[in-house]
Amino acid sequence: MPSRMRATTILCVRKNGEVVMGGDGQVTVGDTVMKSRANKVRLLGGGKVLAGFAGAAADAFTLFEKFEEKLERFPANLPRASVELAKDWRSDRVLRRLEALLVVADERHGFVLSGSGELIEPDDGMLAIGSGGNYALAAARALFDTPLNARAIVEKSLGIAADICIFTNRHQTIIELERGR
Repeated sequence: MPSRMRATTILCVRKNGEVVMGGDGQVTVGDTVMKSRANKVRLLGGGKVLAGFAGAAADAFTLFEKFEEKLERFPANLPRASVELAKDWRSDRVLRRLEALLVVADERHGFVLSGSGELIEPDDGMLAIGSGGNYALAAARALFDTPLNARAIVEKSLGIAADICIFTNRHQTIIELERGR
């Protein structure tokens, strides 16, 4: 996997009906920090879907647009929209070259999507991608059974990842789904 695909940290936690996603702000080209306050997470589907990316920014924006098209075609059906994007991403000659990973989540489901056609929905409702993703995921799992809510778990876990991963910084963008939206 090219280094630019790993140069970020995105984490999504689902706990007690809350769904929260966060990402750090660092953009790294090679071994140089080019930007420290990038926004790599956003609301899609009329505010009903959280999405985050790791990888090449231009590629991720293309994927966000394609995913929005799938959400319009299959409203209120995140699994189907995700499957359709994964199929297109894997089979389309242009999309296949995009270097990014996506995390998408709604009130009930969460997926990691990749250009190799992978579509993974973890058992525990926690998703992470990027170079600091495994650190953030481990921290989130350790904090899950504490009194912390989903937002606090995401904040603390991204902070732990920033302490370990040189491609992750402490500038965080955190978004959450509004319940019942």
